[in-house]
Amino acid sequence: MPHYMVQFAYSADAWQALMRKPEDRTAALESLAKQSGGRLVSVFYHFGEFDGTVVFEAPDDATVNAIVMAVLGSGALRASRTTRLFTPKEVVEALGRAGKIAYASPTSGKK
Repeated sequence: MPHYMVQFAYSADAWQALMRKPEDRTAALESLAKQSGGRLVSVFYHFGEFDGTVVFEAPDDATVNAIVMAVLGSGALRASRTTRLFTPKEVVEALGRAGKIAYASPTSGKK
């Protein structure tokens, strides 16, 4: 199954609710992934533009898109960014395919 990294930023309301009643949201994320036919791989919180990162396995792009939309629709997040992750094996396969494609760059002088 493909892997997806979802970076998220909580809304102010979500932070206030979590400060009033601190909780580990891992079980909720595991349930969300399982309901969607996927699997939660990891959850991390961090500094920066986003408050945390979740890695899911999901059957396809539409599934992970639906997961993110459901969470965004709840009002718990103010922002998110989803990135499809590729295994080294997938990249090697893509490199092999890329090596068979001819492309004339604008800077190559070829047409």
